[in-house]
Amino acid sequence: MKEESSQVIPTAPTEAGETGEMSAKDEDVREVEEAEACGAAPDVEEEDEEALPHSEILDIFEEGLARLVQDPLLCDLPIQVTLEEINSQIALEYGQAMTVKVLKADGEIMPIVVVQNATVLDLKKAIRRFMELKQQREGGVKHVSWRYVWRTYHLVFQGEKLEDDKMRLKDYGIRNRDEVAFMKKLRKK
Repeated sequence: MKEESSQVIPTAPTEAGETGEMSAKDEDVREVEEAEACGAAPDVEEEDEEALPHSEILDIFEEGLARLVQDPLLCDLPIQVTLEEINSQIALEYGQAMTVKVLKADGEIMPIVVVQNATVLDLKKAIRRFMELKQQREGGVKHVSWRYVWRTYHLVFQGEKLEDDKMRLKDYGIRNRDEVAFMKKLRKK
């Protein structure tokens, strides 16, 4: 523990050329004053007396997010956008990601964003995430058995089944805006 009153710290000469001595307590006060003058917060912990309730913070965040989504770069994202969707859209704009159009059996096309060097497994995970977000927003089916989906369906690109989960999409020849379809697996008898 410091003895504040007995410890003496020599100081630099003042403008008049004098040298003086300053206690450790005075030195701490001077550091806080300098930090405040520079606009930095002092090391002293202060409690925020006017803390906002969680619901108000959420409202402020959602308002800011809604303004952010109005940007031309992000305008095609939904209002209840996730950080993952924003990051995907930005990566797409910078050429670090690509959109793969996944055609479902009912004819619906899902625009799935994956990184440029994504594997088949990455595409499957992105499809799952896309569907989960869609269900949350629309209030549809609550649970999908993805084990059943991948046991029952193949992903197919230009007649070729995407069977190896570790293989990269670009090794199958899949590029930005290419279409991949679900195809039902044939049962072996």
